[in-house]
Amino acid sequence: MPTVSVARELLHTMLGRVYTQEEFDELCFVIGIELDDVTTEKAIIRKEKHLQENEADEDEEVIYKIEVPANRYDLLCPEGICRQLRIFLRVEKMPTYRLSRLPDSSILKMIVKPETAVIRPFVVCAILRGITFDQARYASFIDLQDRLHQNICRKRTLVAIGTHDLDTLQGPFTYEALPPSEIKFIPLKQAQEFTAKELMEFYKSDLKLKKFLHIIEDSPVFPVIYDSNRTVLSLPPIINGAHSAISLNTKNVLIECTATDLTKAKIVLNTMVAMFSGYCDEKFEVEPVDVVDPVGRVTRCPDLSLRTMDVDLSYIKKSIGVPLQAGEIVDLLSKMQLTSKEIDGDKIQVFIPPTRSDILHPCDVMEDVAVAYGFNNIPKTRPKTSTEGRQQPLNEFSDLLRLELAMAGFSEVLNWVLVSKKENFTLLNRKDDEKIAAIVSNPRSSDFEVLRTSLLPGILKVMEHSKDVPRPVKVFEISDVVLLDPSKDVGAANSRHLAALYCSTTSGFEIIHGLLDRIMNVLNVPVDGYTVEPSNEPELFKGRQAKIFYKGSCVGSFGIIHPQVLKNFDIPDPCSYVEMEIERFL
Repeated sequence: MPTVSVARELLHTMLGRVYTQEEFDELCFVIGIELDDVTTEKAIIRKEKHLQENEADEDEEVIYKIEVPANRYDLLCPEGICRQLRIFLRVEKMPTYRLSRLPDSSILKMIVKPETAVIRPFVVCAILRGITFDQARYASFIDLQDRLHQNICRKRTLVAIGTHDLDTLQGPFTYEALPPSEIKFIPLKQAQEFTAKELMEFYKSDLKLKKFLHIIEDSPVFPVIYDSNRTVLSLPPIINGAHSAISLNTKNVLIECTATDLTKAKIVLNTMVAMFSGYCDEKFEVEPVDVVDPVGRVTRCPDLSLRTMDVDLSYIKKSIGVPLQAGEIVDLLSKMQLTSKEIDGDKIQVFIPPTRSDILHPCDVMEDVAVAYGFNNIPKTRPKTSTEGRQQPLNEFSDLLRLELAMAGFSEVLNWVLVSKKENFTLLNRKDDEKIAAIVSNPRSSDFEVLRTSLLPGILKVMEHSKDVPRPVKVFEISDVVLLDPSKDVGAANSRHLAALYCSTTSGFEIIHGLLDRIMNVLNVPVDGYTVEPSNEPELFKGRQAKIFYKGSCVGSFGIIHPQVLKNFDIPDPCSYVEMEIERFL
C-alpha cells in the first residue's frame, strides 16, 4: 500500500493540536490508515547512502510515514490525510467543491486535434486561481503528482499530469500529435532547446525519466500541448516545458491530464484540484476549462458534481451486525466525508463527493459506516453455524497418489506452469492449433510464453539437467495443466495430471506399463475397468505407444518417447513415459 511521508510538526499544525506518537497511532488506526514508521529526514538520507545509523539529534525534523489504502487517492498527501482526520474528529465540516461561475466567453478552451487518437486520445483540464504556495505546500503539490503517477496512473501509461503557471501562457490551448522532429522546446530544468526526437536520446541517461520513454518513443507522432502563441506546455507523458514551470510565486495554476483512460484522468484531475483548492483565495472553488474534442463536442472540466447511491439500511445493519438507526448511519457517514439522507423507510441516499472515487458499491458505504462506528466497538457474537476446515478432495487424492508413486521408487519433481511455445510444441513434435493452449499476451521472458498443456516439457527439462545422475532415473509429477475451455468464464480450465518417466540404458517400457497397472490397482479400477489402444502421439515412438481409456473416455497415454524429442532436449538415453488425467478417478 502507498506510504505518505509527512513532517510531524506540519501534521500538528494542520490538525490544530499536538498529538503524542501513541495518540496519533491510535487515531490513524481508527480511520483505517496506519502509522508505519517514525524517522527523520537525516536518517532517511543516511539509509539511502548506506551510512552508519546515529542517534537522532533533538533538532532533526521527525517524519511520520503513514500507510494509506491504495484506492483512497485523496489520502496520498498531507492535505487529504489531515482533512479526513479533522472531519472524522468533527473539527471541520465537509467542504463543498464548486466551479467558478464565469460567462462562457471567459472560459479557457483546450482544443483536441484528431491526430491524438492514435497515441493518447484524452485530455482534461482545470485552473486553480489565486493559489498561495509556501515551501511545504509546493513540495506536497509535487509529491502528490508523483504518487498519483505511481498509483492510479500506472507509471504514466494511463494518465500523465502536467501543471503550469497560467500567467506565462495565452489561451486557447491545443492538444496535438506531431512527428517528433517538428516539436521543439526547452524542457523543464534545461537551458537549451531540443526537438522531441533529441529529447528521447537525451533522457535515456536520466534515472527518473528514462522509464517513461517507452510509452511513446516508438510512435510516429508524439502528443504535445501548445498555447495560442505556439509555446509548448508539455510533451506528455515525459516532461513539461520550462517556459510555464510553476514556482513558489505562482498564483494561477493550469492542470492538464492527458490519458488513454478517460475515467482515470477525471479521477486524477478531481483529486488534484480538491486537495489544493483549499489554498485558493476562494476556498474549494475551481475554474473550469472547456475541452473541445475533434468532432466539436464541448466538455466542461472538472466535473465536481456529487454522485448518488441508494443503499438498503438492512444490508448495512446485517453486514456490520449492529442494529443502527438511520439517523446514526447518516451521522457516521458524515465522519467519512459522505453526506446522506433517509429515503423510502429502509433506504438511505448517499451523496458521494469527487474525492471518493473508491465508493463503487453499497459494500463500500457499509465499510465506511463500520470504520466510523469503530471495529473495536462491534460486539463479538458466537457464529450461528460451525464449520470445520479440511483439505480439498482433489488435493487429498493427489497426496495419496504421490505417496504410492514414491513407494514405487519414483522421485517427485515440481516444474513451472509457464513454459515457452517452443518447449510446449516444437520440441515435442507437436503443432500449435491455437485451440488448446492459453497464451500469455505480454510475457516477461521467452521462457514463459504459454501455460503448459502437458507435464512432459517440464519433466524432460529435468532430465536434460540430470545427465550426470546415475541410471536408472525414475521421476514423477502430479500437478495442473491449463487447457482452453470456452465454457468457462475465463476461457480456460485447470486439469490435474499425473506423469511419470523412466530413463535408463534401455527404454523400460514394461516398467511404465507396470506402474500404470499399479496406479489402477490402488484406484480400485478392476483389470477389465480400463483398456489400452494403439495411439499416434507425435511425442511418442510409433508402434510403442498406447492410449488409456476409462469408462469409454481417453484419460491419458503412455509409451517410449520419440528419439527426435529426446535429441531436442539433449537427453542421451531412452525414456518411457506415462501421463493421465486423475480427476476422472476422484
